[in-house]
Amino acid sequence: MLVLPALTFLAQDEEFDPDTVTPGIWGFVITFLIMLVVLLLILDMVRRIRRTNYRIDVRERLAAEARDAEMAEADGQMTDASGALPPEDQGSSEPRPSDQGPDEASAR
Repeated sequence: MLVLPALTFLAQDEEFDPDTVTPGIWGFVITFLIMLVVLLLILDMVRRIRRTNYRIDVRERLAAEARDAEMAEADGQMTDASGALPPEDQGSSEPRPSDQGPDEASAR
């Protein structure tokens, strides 16, 4: 019981100076580590968002190419990914095997 009044007396003798109180080296190290972890999380988030945006762009391009291919098939023309007609269809006067009847295809 006598210890508590003695501690109170010792605490009153020491004066508190707010200019000399610092977090110390451990405070600096912990703050630096937290900052480093946050920075790494931000970089990872940016990388994942960029990857997701690239995937969305590729899906949109593939969907557009599929729509173009369907429209070309509906028009009766077959095109490749660049939109150009295949070489055999451009200047060929010979009918394709699919355009020939069963008798004409077997004669060749």
